[in-house]
Amino acid sequence: MRSVRIVTTTRADGDLAGDPRPEPALAGAPRPWTWLRQVHGDRVVVVSRPGEHAGVEADAAVTATPGCTLAVRTADCAPVVLRGAHAVAVAHLGWRGVLAGLVARTADAMRELGAAPVAADLGPCIRSGCYEFDGPELDDLAARFGDGVRATTDGGRPALDLAAAVRVALAEQGVTDVRDGGVCTACDERWFSHRVRQDTGRLATLAWIER
Repeated sequence: MRSVRIVTTTRADGDLAGDPRPEPALAGAPRPWTWLRQVHGDRVVVVSRPGEHAGVEADAAVTATPGCTLAVRTADCAPVVLRGAHAVAVAHLGWRGVLAGLVARTADAMRELGAAPVAADLGPCIRSGCYEFDGPELDDLAARFGDGVRATTDGGRPALDLAAAVRVALAEQGVTDVRDGGVCTACDERWFSHRVRQDTGRLATLAWIER
């Protein structure tokens, strides 16, 4: 497996919402980056040169080309990096994207490059203790991914375990090696949280194959 670098920014790195160019120098990430106009959908783009598809409407990007930095921006949604033998992908996963099948579409795009995903990294996102969530949408998620996605907040309200839904979606694609630091964007003010603190800022998760 080729060496993949992953960087997740914090509030200290600045607000990466809006037009991010010129990209800040972060841990040697090659520039230009492929940023996406994220819409909580299921579109995946395949990147073959640095900066390709930057600004297009999509929620995941895949590459097998070394030196192409892929980026997603989040402030409670789950940033996920999928790794294969010679490909890497990044995906922006809120509840809508998970339910829309974005994980499967991203995995399929990697397979088309001859590198099925074998491992994943789940970055900082809102966790169930802070994610009050109820109604027909929670029922839909539980019907699709199992009752393990149902949870309660720290205050005893119905909640969604977004990370659990992501892990089920990954397991369906054969990915059970998932690294997850368990960081909650709502609990830890090093990160932006749109849902709990109404932050307008965004952090970025970057991934690239080293040259």
